[in-house]
Amino acid sequence: MSEVLQHECSVAALYWMDEPHAPAGDASKSVKNENITPLLQQMLAEMQNRGQLAAGIAVYNPGKTQLLDVYKQTGTVNEVFRTTHPKKFEAILTDYAGRAGIGHTRYATCGQDEVRYAQPFERQHGRLWKWFCFAFNGTLANFPQLREELLSKDQYHISLNVDTEIIMHSIARVLQGDDAPDLADVMRQLSSHFDGAYNIVFIDGLGRMFAARDPVGIRPLCWAVQGNLLGVASESIALQNLGFRDIKHFRPGEILVADKNGYELKRYVDSPTCASCFFEWIYFANAASEIDGCSVYLSREKCGDVLAETEDVPWDENSIVVPVPDTAKSAAGGYSNRAKIPFAEGLLRNRYAGRTFIISEDSRDYAVRSKYWVIPSVLKGKKVFLVDDSIVRSTTLRALVRRLREVGQVSEIHVRISCPPVLSPCFYGIDMSQIDELYAPAYIPLSHQGEVTKEMLDEMARDLDVDTLRFLPVSRVADCIGLPETELCLGCVNRQYPTPCGRELFQKAVSCVGHKQGRIFEAD
Repeated sequence: MSEVLQHECSVAALYWMDEPHAPAGDASKSVKNENITPLLQQMLAEMQNRGQLAAGIAVYNPGKTQLLDVYKQTGTVNEVFRTTHPKKFEAILTDYAGRAGIGHTRYATCGQDEVRYAQPFERQHGRLWKWFCFAFNGTLANFPQLREELLSKDQYHISLNVDTEIIMHSIARVLQGDDAPDLADVMRQLSSHFDGAYNIVFIDGLGRMFAARDPVGIRPLCWAVQGNLLGVASESIALQNLGFRDIKHFRPGEILVADKNGYELKRYVDSPTCASCFFEWIYFANAASEIDGCSVYLSREKCGDVLAETEDVPWDENSIVVPVPDTAKSAAGGYSNRAKIPFAEGLLRNRYAGRTFIISEDSRDYAVRSKYWVIPSVLKGKKVFLVDDSIVRSTTLRALVRRLREVGQVSEIHVRISCPPVLSPCFYGIDMSQIDELYAPAYIPLSHQGEVTKEMLDEMARDLDVDTLRFLPVSRVADCIGLPETELCLGCVNRQYPTPCGRELFQKAVSCVGHKQGRIFEAD
């Protein structure tokens, strides 16, 4: 993707049980002295694509006075765990050893880039089932209402003003009483108040762990057992690379509860609606992962195949397919295979470029020069079909097009997007929250129904200074992924949201903008 689009975050969990519950494999054989922490760190590193601002773990060790211990810092997983300093790295793994633990990588869709916002969160208490740590992936769409409900109670205070803190207080309230509640019932009660995306991993002072997927299933979650070891992760590749084999996917509304004696998977609430975020397949997930049994790589490849199938610009001997690295490579391969024209990496990604905290046009050009290397020997004089996975704000794509024309000296640029136009915000954890921040709504009015017209596409192409622009049709998304459209969240591309609060927030977003000559502006 030419623009870095992020969402919050990834979760992981491991439990070393007393007895084996499946044939032993590489994952369980790697546990030494019942310490799962080295593997937990590896899992987070495998899911670094889902969050680079902070990382952390919470471990359970019944042999220590500090039964639950949290370690978290800002930075990438390698930075947090000091992997380039072997002695410090080994010390962290030893000091935070445990037989069970949860982990998290974070990208901040809300809250500050500070360690106190990093997860897991911990709430200490003298009663063991009220002493807990948890982490979550997603965003509560009804966070403002939940916050006001808590603050309306006597002597309540919110210090961080993020949905993670709201979840912590909500869990604490459900755990009130003189007996440890059933953990599935805890999630059942929480789900009656929460609206949005919330995969949660949790561990308490009794050594009880759970992992749960929200009733709509917006974000992915999978699990596996190998010998004595139980693993949970946002992405299947994190389990696969540890040696887990029979990897299963949580259905919406399912919870996996574990302790030293074993585990149980069950439904904690009915799930009348399933709405997995289609962007997971298009962009977010690792291409080697599977989500709900559907290959991310093959889905992206199919998107490119459909773009070529519906192509209306003729190919010739001068045509080449060029992906915007890296997530568009699969789609570009699918396009090239169907079109039978050469696939060429005329752009290379500079993996050593640091973050760029600059926004001016000149600075954006510099950021693109730093991030992408243009190869004139591949591009000069070519009719380029440039494949990218989405256009959200268009700022980086514009600068990239300028580089292709000026440095690459291409003869034509035909941009092909393996995603439909992004028309409205996401309220479930992707960092696109305002209509007027998005590119496509300026050309596709709210009143428009169905696929984008050629006139709209031509106007966008002129604005981007490309010869033509085409998007994946909304009607083909489900076919590319391999799931029924009724099981996908397509809210940001069809303006239809799967939860009540999502629909309410969309109407509020619409009321905050006005229309003038077909373009959207902020209302006065």
